[in-house]
Amino acid sequence: MQDAPHLYVTAAIALFFKAILIPGALHRIIQRMGIHRQVEQVVGTGATMLLGMGLVALSTVLMLKLTSGSNAFAREDLAFALSIVLLGFLMMITRRNAVFQVVGFMSLENGLILAAAGAQGMPLVVEISVAFSVLVAFIVIGVFLFRIRERFDSVDVTVMDDFRGEKR
Repeated sequence: MQDAPHLYVTAAIALFFKAILIPGALHRIIQRMGIHRQVEQVVGTGATMLLGMGLVALSTVLMLKLTSGSNAFAREDLAFALSIVLLGFLMMITRRNAVFQVVGFMSLENGLILAAAGAQGMPLVVEISVAFSVLVAFIVIGVFLFRIRERFDSVDVTVMDDFRGEKR
């Protein structure tokens, strides 16, 4: 719809990094750290789901009003992108496990890339540099997760609060 063939290259790069490489690396990190499927939450599942639905509705209403002069494709894309960003923030806030907070961060980044690509398209050089910076950030986050695990013997952020002497 945007008549931008370079977005196909971006889609291929995103598919490789975000659908194959990064999930595989996260799965390997989870296995090496011995993290179980149990997800410790700050807020209950029901409240998180309701809050997530509210954030999606808020982003849709907000972006459709703010972009009323744009074409329908851009309006819906920006509303969807804002929803992804807000849900990424929600995941980062409501999970205690650092690995799941990384997943929330990656979701947030996906929403930002979607917003940038959908608005007017991005030059290919910018897209490749963003993909590379995400890969570097992922490697740094992986190193930090291993260091946290070595230091605190857990990736649960409440353990770090207890270590600092803070009470829950």
